[in-house]
Amino acid sequence: MRNTFSLIVLAALFCLPTYAQEDENKRIQNAGKVMVETLNVPDDLPKDILDKAECVIVLPSVMKFAVGFGGSYGRGVMTCRSGKDFSGPWTAPSMMALEGGSFGLQLGGQATDFVLLVMNQRGADSILTSQVKLGGDVAAAAGPKGRNAAASTDITMRAEILSYSRSRGLFAGISLEGSTLRPDNDGNERLYGKGTTAKDIVIHSAIRPPASAKLLLATLNKKSPRNKSGT
Repeated sequence: MRNTFSLIVLAALFCLPTYAQEDENKRIQNAGKVMVETLNVPDDLPKDILDKAECVIVLPSVMKFAVGFGGSYGRGVMTCRSGKDFSGPWTAPSMMALEGGSFGLQLGGQATDFVLLVMNQRGADSILTSQVKLGGDVAAAAGPKGRNAAASTDITMRAEILSYSRSRGLFAGISLEGSTLRPDNDGNERLYGKGTTAKDIVIHSAIRPPASAKLLLATLNKKSPRNKSGT
Protein backbone atom coordinates (compact mmCIF):
# COMPACT_ATOMS: atom_id res chain seq x y z
CA MET A 1 0.00 0.00 0.00
CA ARG A 2 2.81 2.37 0.95
CA ASN A 3 4.65 1.57 -2.28
CA THR A 4 1.52 2.27 -4.30
CA PHE A 5 1.06 5.64 -2.58
CA SER A 6 4.68 6.55 -3.27
CA LEU A 7 4.28 5.72 -6.96
CA ILE A 8 1.18 7.91 -7.17
CA VAL A 9 3.01 10.83 -5.56
CA LEU A 10 5.99 10.45 -7.90
CA ALA A 11 3.71 10.25 -10.94
CA ALA A 12 1.91 13.40 -9.85
CA LEU A 13 5.19 15.26 -9.40
CA PHE A 14 6.37 14.30 -12.88
CA CYS A 15 3.05 15.39 -14.38
CA LEU A 16 2.99 18.80 -12.68
CA PRO A 17 5.25 20.55 -15.21
CA THR A 18 3.09 19.29 -18.08
CA TYR A 19 -0.13 20.56 -16.52
CA ALA A 20 1.55 23.86 -15.59
CA GLN A 21 2.58 24.37 -19.21
CA GLU A 22 -0.96 23.98 -20.53
CA ASP A 23 -1.93 27.55 -19.62
CA GLU A 24 1.14 29.02 -21.31
CA ASN A 25 0.66 26.96 -24.48
CA LYS A 26 -3.00 27.93 -24.60
CA ARG A 27 -2.00 31.57 -24.20
CA ILE A 28 0.38 31.29 -27.17
CA GLN A 29 -2.26 29.58 -29.31
CA ASN A 30 -4.79 32.32 -28.52
CA ALA A 31 -2.20 34.96 -29.39
CA GLY A 32 -1.74 33.30 -32.76
CA LYS A 33 -5.48 33.43 -33.44
CA VAL A 34 -5.64 37.10 -32.46
CA MET A 35 -2.73 37.91 -34.77
CA VAL A 36 -4.38 36.14 -37.70
CA GLU A 37 -7.70 37.90 -37.14
CA THR A 38 -6.02 41.29 -36.73
CA LEU A 39 -3.87 41.03 -39.85
CA ASN A 40 -6.82 39.82 -41.92
CA VAL A 41 -8.28 43.32 -41.56
CA PRO A 42 -5.72 45.65 -43.20
CA ASP A 43 -7.62 48.75 -42.09
CA ASP A 44 -6.94 47.81 -38.45
CA LEU A 45 -3.18 47.30 -38.50
CA PRO A 46 -1.45 48.52 -41.68
CA LYS A 47 1.31 46.27 -43.00
CA ASP A 48 3.74 49.16 -43.48
CA ILE A 49 3.52 49.89 -39.73
CA LEU A 50 4.06 46.24 -38.77
CA ASP A 51 7.05 46.07 -41.12
CA LYS A 52 8.79 48.77 -39.06
CA ALA A 53 8.19 47.11 -35.68
CA GLU A 54 11.04 45.40 -33.85
CA CYS A 55 8.72 43.32 -31.61
CA VAL A 56 5.05 42.43 -31.25
CA ILE A 57 3.13 41.89 -28.01
CA VAL A 58 -0.23 40.10 -28.24
CA LEU A 59 -2.58 40.28 -25.25
CA PRO A 60 -5.69 38.14 -25.85
CA SER A 61 -8.83 38.91 -23.86
CA VAL A 62 -7.51 41.64 -21.57
CA MET A 63 -10.12 42.29 -18.92
CA LYS A 64 -11.14 45.89 -18.26
CA PHE A 65 -13.35 46.24 -15.22
CA ALA A 66 -14.63 49.04 -13.04
CA VAL A 67 -17.29 50.58 -10.88
CA GLY A 68 -15.93 54.10 -10.62
CA PHE A 69 -12.36 52.81 -10.75
CA GLY A 70 -10.98 51.25 -13.92
CA GLY A 71 -8.52 48.41 -14.04
CA SER A 72 -6.94 46.07 -16.53
CA TYR A 73 -5.52 42.58 -16.27
CA GLY A 74 -4.14 40.36 -18.96
CA ARG A 75 -1.60 37.74 -19.89
CA GLY A 76 -0.01 37.58 -23.31
CA VAL A 77 3.17 36.95 -25.28
CA MET A 78 5.97 38.95 -26.88
CA THR A 79 8.08 37.99 -29.89
CA CYS A 80 10.84 39.99 -31.61
CA ARG A 81 12.69 39.77 -34.87
CA SER A 82 15.83 37.74 -34.25
CA GLY A 83 19.39 38.88 -34.75
CA LYS A 84 21.48 41.76 -33.48
CA ASP A 85 19.73 44.28 -35.74
CA PHE A 86 16.24 42.73 -35.43
CA SER A 87 16.53 41.59 -39.03
CA GLY A 88 15.83 37.85 -38.79
CA PRO A 89 12.77 35.61 -38.37
CA TRP A 90 10.47 36.10 -35.38
CA THR A 91 11.65 34.46 -32.16
CA ALA A 92 10.05 32.12 -29.67
CA PRO A 93 7.50 34.03 -27.57
CA SER A 94 8.15 35.29 -24.06
CA MET A 95 5.29 35.30 -21.58
CA MET A 96 4.10 38.81 -20.63
CA ALA A 97 1.84 40.22 -17.91
CA LEU A 98 -0.29 43.37 -17.99
CA GLU A 99 -1.74 45.03 -14.89
CA GLY A 100 -2.96 48.50 -14.06
CA GLY A 101 -5.76 50.88 -13.35
CA SER A 102 -7.17 54.28 -14.22
CA PHE A 103 -9.81 56.47 -12.66
CA GLY A 104 -12.98 57.29 -14.52
CA LEU A 105 -16.73 56.78 -14.62
CA GLN A 106 -16.96 53.21 -15.86
CA LEU A 107 -19.45 50.44 -15.31
CA GLY A 108 -19.26 46.80 -16.29
CA GLY A 109 -16.45 44.83 -17.87
CA GLN A 110 -15.31 43.31 -21.12
CA ALA A 111 -12.52 41.34 -22.73
CA THR A 112 -10.48 43.12 -25.40
CA ASP A 113 -7.68 41.81 -27.58
CA PHE A 114 -4.62 44.07 -27.84
CA VAL A 115 -1.70 44.02 -30.24
CA LEU A 116 1.21 46.26 -29.23
CA LEU A 117 3.99 47.07 -31.69
CA VAL A 118 7.38 47.84 -30.13
CA MET A 119 9.01 50.27 -32.53
CA ASN A 120 12.62 50.53 -31.32
CA GLN A 121 15.30 48.69 -29.36
CA ARG A 122 15.04 50.97 -26.32
CA GLY A 123 11.39 50.05 -25.92
CA ALA A 124 12.17 46.35 -26.29
CA ASP A 125 15.02 46.46 -23.78
CA SER A 126 12.91 48.35 -21.23
CA ILE A 127 9.99 45.93 -21.44
CA LEU A 128 12.15 42.81 -21.31
CA THR A 129 14.24 44.00 -18.39
CA SER A 130 11.67 45.15 -15.85
CA GLN A 131 8.14 46.39 -15.24
CA VAL A 132 7.31 49.49 -17.29
CA LYS A 133 4.41 51.91 -17.19
CA LEU A 134 2.80 52.52 -20.57
CA GLY A 135 2.79 56.23 -21.32
CA GLY A 136 5.29 56.82 -18.51
CA ASP A 137 8.41 54.67 -18.68
CA VAL A 138 7.83 54.03 -22.37
CA ALA A 139 6.06 56.37 -24.79
CA ALA A 140 2.83 54.77 -26.04
CA ALA A 141 0.24 55.91 -28.57
CA ALA A 142 -2.72 54.52 -30.45
CA GLY A 143 -1.47 53.14 -33.74
CA PRO A 144 -2.50 54.79 -37.01
CA LYS A 145 -5.08 52.88 -39.04
CA GLY A 146 -6.00 52.58 -42.68
CA ARG A 147 -4.44 50.91 -45.71
CA ASN A 148 -2.30 53.96 -46.46
CA ALA A 149 -1.69 55.13 -42.90
CA ALA A 150 1.32 57.40 -42.58
CA ALA A 151 3.63 56.85 -39.63
CA SER A 152 5.14 60.34 -39.91
CA THR A 153 3.01 62.15 -37.34
CA ASP A 154 4.78 63.51 -34.26
CA ILE A 155 3.03 61.02 -31.97
CA THR A 156 3.88 57.91 -33.95
CA MET A 157 7.42 59.06 -34.65
CA ARG A 158 8.08 59.49 -30.92
CA ALA A 159 6.16 56.47 -29.64
CA GLU A 160 8.06 53.39 -28.55
CA ILE A 161 4.82 51.38 -28.51
CA LEU A 162 1.86 51.63 -30.89
CA SER A 163 -1.30 49.93 -29.65
CA TYR A 164 -4.17 48.33 -31.57
CA SER A 165 -7.29 46.85 -29.99
CA ARG A 166 -10.20 44.65 -31.00
CA SER A 167 -12.98 45.63 -28.61
CA ARG A 168 -16.21 43.78 -28.04
CA GLY A 169 -18.77 45.59 -25.92
CA LEU A 170 -18.80 48.42 -23.44
CA PHE A 171 -15.27 49.82 -23.45
CA ALA A 172 -14.75 50.35 -27.19
CA GLY A 173 -11.73 52.53 -27.88
CA ILE A 174 -10.18 52.29 -24.41
CA SER A 175 -6.46 52.81 -23.92
CA LEU A 176 -3.89 50.86 -21.94
CA GLU A 177 -2.01 54.02 -20.97
CA GLY A 178 -1.18 53.94 -17.27
CA SER A 179 -1.11 50.15 -17.17
CA THR A 180 2.11 48.29 -16.38
CA LEU A 181 3.72 45.68 -18.59
CA ARG A 182 6.34 43.19 -17.45
CA PRO A 183 7.84 39.80 -18.34
CA ASP A 184 5.88 36.93 -16.78
CA ASN A 185 8.94 35.20 -15.36
CA ASP A 186 6.94 32.43 -13.69
CA GLY A 187 5.23 31.62 -16.98
CA ASN A 188 8.56 31.58 -18.84
CA GLU A 189 10.07 29.20 -16.31
CA ARG A 190 7.07 26.88 -16.46
CA LEU A 191 7.26 26.76 -20.24
CA TYR A 192 10.99 26.87 -20.94
CA GLY A 193 12.69 25.81 -17.73
CA LYS A 194 14.00 27.35 -14.52
CA GLY A 195 16.18 30.42 -14.88
CA THR A 196 14.97 31.29 -18.39
CA THR A 197 14.64 35.06 -18.84
CA ALA A 198 12.63 37.04 -21.36
CA LYS A 199 15.86 38.34 -22.91
CA ASP A 200 17.15 34.77 -23.31
CA ILE A 201 14.05 34.00 -25.35
CA VAL A 202 13.51 36.99 -27.64
CA ILE A 203 16.77 38.94 -27.71
CA HIS A 204 19.42 36.23 -27.46
CA SER A 205 17.19 33.83 -29.46
CA ALA A 206 18.49 31.01 -27.29
CA ILE A 207 15.17 29.17 -27.03
CA ARG A 208 13.47 26.95 -29.57
CA PRO A 209 9.79 27.89 -30.11
CA PRO A 210 7.21 25.47 -28.68
CA ALA A 211 4.78 23.77 -31.06
CA SER A 212 2.00 26.03 -29.77
CA ALA A 213 3.77 29.04 -31.37
CA LYS A 214 3.50 27.66 -34.91
CA LEU A 215 0.47 29.76 -35.95
CA LEU A 216 1.75 32.98 -34.38
CA LEU A 217 5.24 32.79 -35.86
CA ALA A 218 4.12 31.48 -39.26
CA THR A 219 1.66 34.36 -39.54
CA LEU A 220 4.24 37.02 -38.65
CA ASN A 221 6.96 35.49 -40.84
CA LYS A 222 4.54 35.39 -43.78
CA LYS A 223 2.98 38.82 -43.32
CA SER A 224 6.15 40.68 -42.25
CA PRO A 225 9.30 38.69 -43.07
CA ARG A 226 11.60 41.72 -43.29
CA ASN A 227 12.31 44.63 -40.95
CA LYS A 228 11.86 47.85 -42.91
CA SER A 229 12.44 50.28 -40.05
CA GLY A 230 15.53 51.60 -41.81
CA THR A 231 13.69 52.45 -45.03
